[in-house]
Amino acid sequence: MSNLLASEPSAYLKSAAHQPVHWHPWGDAAFARARAEDKPILLDIGAVWCHWCHVMDGESYEDARVADLLNADFVCIKVDRDERPDVDARYQRAVQALTGQGGWPLTAFLTPEGEVFYGGTYFPPEENHYGRAGFPSVLRQVAGIYRQQRDKVTEHAKAIRDRVAESLDEAQSGDVSPATLERAAAEMARMFDVRYGGFGAAPKFPHPAAVQFLLARWHDTREDWVREVVEKTLTGMARGGIRDQVGGGFHRYAVDERWIVPHFEKMAYDNSELLHAYLDGYAALGTPLFKRVARGTVDWVLEVLSDHERGAFFTSQDADVQFGDDGDYWTWTVDELKAALPEQAFPVARRVFDVEERGEMHHNPRKNVLWWKSDPAGDDEWPLLERALGQLKAARDRRPAPFVDTTAYVNWNAMMASAFLHAGAVLDRPDCNALALKVLERIWSEAWDEGGGMGHVIDRAEPRGLLEDNVHAAAAFLDAYESTGDEAWLTRAITVMQHCREAHWDEAKGGFFDVARDRTGSAYLATPAKPVQDAPTPSGNGVAALVLARLAALTDDAQWRRLLDRQLATFGGAASQLALYGATLLRAIDWALSPVTRVEVSGVRGPGAACDMHLLALETYRPRKVVIRKTAETPAATVCVGTTCALPVTAPDALRALLG
Repeated sequence: MSNLLASEPSAYLKSAAHQPVHWHPWGDAAFARARAEDKPILLDIGAVWCHWCHVMDGESYEDARVADLLNADFVCIKVDRDERPDVDARYQRAVQALTGQGGWPLTAFLTPEGEVFYGGTYFPPEENHYGRAGFPSVLRQVAGIYRQQRDKVTEHAKAIRDRVAESLDEAQSGDVSPATLERAAAEMARMFDVRYGGFGAAPKFPHPAAVQFLLARWHDTREDWVREVVEKTLTGMARGGIRDQVGGGFHRYAVDERWIVPHFEKMAYDNSELLHAYLDGYAALGTPLFKRVARGTVDWVLEVLSDHERGAFFTSQDADVQFGDDGDYWTWTVDELKAALPEQAFPVARRVFDVEERGEMHHNPRKNVLWWKSDPAGDDEWPLLERALGQLKAARDRRPAPFVDTTAYVNWNAMMASAFLHAGAVLDRPDCNALALKVLERIWSEAWDEGGGMGHVIDRAEPRGLLEDNVHAAAAFLDAYESTGDEAWLTRAITVMQHCREAHWDEAKGGFFDVARDRTGSAYLATPAKPVQDAPTPSGNGVAALVLARLAALTDDAQWRRLLDRQLATFGGAASQLALYGATLLRAIDWALSPVTRVEVSGVRGPGAACDMHLLALETYRPRKVVIRKTAETPAATVCVGTTCALPVTAPDALRALLG
């Protein structure tokens, strides 16, 4: 019996089609079979970019003996977390309730009704490997407990279900005030790593929304410590191995506190939000390094993660080429570095990037992660290093490259389009604007349905009804409106948010449900969720609040401000506690409490003073800024901060002085 994944659209599910496990995709058929055969369900949730998912696939799910155990005693379901974030969010909470941690691969054992009674993440094939129980013994024990201790299973499943239902509603009502922002900033400061930048210890994840929140506070307060947190964090990531020093863009996270050794997968969502952070950092602080990082990220996305012809951004690039190589594509031995470079450049690159005979990779100690340890020794070495980076990229391009998932998810496409519109202004890259607008046109024409809202994948009918797809699209449509002055984009953003109000808004208690009310399903999907934590992408409710704040500023329509106030009151009690993990919500609170800068530029379309002032308004850093472009016979720009407006100006230099 072959499994049922070969016909699924997901690259991750297709990659398991050859496995001897009788996999089912998520759906009613799998649960019906489990009930009919009275078997527990093994639920495996992972992603095509996930290194440890590939490890567990290779070690266990491709092993015929393990497959025999699974096929005899379980109904097995495999889920792509990128395709079904609603399923992943709920079962992550269940396993976290059990073990205190989640992640991928997620391995959960369910009753035929879909309720978790046991679970974990990665299970090794042998006993006590990494200090964990071996997967075959876990399978035997779980199957035995299910057969022999059904009352205990039922009791355990109910306790976990209650915990999941409680944790999925993250609403915590409370007033918001400037003290809310101060407490959150102080908590971020407490978590700040003063040596290496970033927050917390290893493993260390980027937190771009927190960086943007703190940068706005620095702009308002000019407190030195806030600037230090922003600069040291952006610089630490830029110099670390978490940034691809050769090809541009960022890997998902670093396993060490110094940002040196990454998990090598590259995600669209990380790179879009980090691109925003570096563009803001450069625009606000003028740091040349931040501009280089932003340019490198754009170039990598254009080369690897874009469909220029159709208009789409891809999802991810894998960490590995094949099972067991652990980042070999991205790393270098001394001999590999020497073979790729001219004699003069080799010692410079070796010193700058800390390439030694013993590198950082445990599976192959000769392999080095390139990180920027020290600057070139003198002016004559900088050109050598610049050329060396191109030569290293050319050498790496000759290697077999890791797989790129070309699925075009609406939420991540909207996020990258937003970042590309930002880059188009700050870096003066019209090519970024052109691709971003092409992507957004596809989202509107191929993903939007008037009755059902945004789909999750461009040009695919299902799944649909996810809050994140709708609010990220609305946010990007507002960016397109500000960038072009085309009223159609504003109309589309309003249309999407009106749909969210009808399909996702909780009129009784406030807040937006992550899944439209009419699209909940079986098992935990019947449990409503109101997420506000950024985990790992900006939260749907946080983004919704930002969109409401911008709509209120752009349209002067009081309905959006009323909805924003209710949204913030719904989650206000959690804001300062979440701090680092609620930074998107905190940015929306900042919009609500602090003066908004409104720049209105009028004039003829095409080259000229009005066009120059429009670009200047877009590229200049000010937190809480909206830009409105109108057509008129003579050029003029007006800047209002809060309720105070300056006299109109007619030349870019005068506007620059006002914005400064």
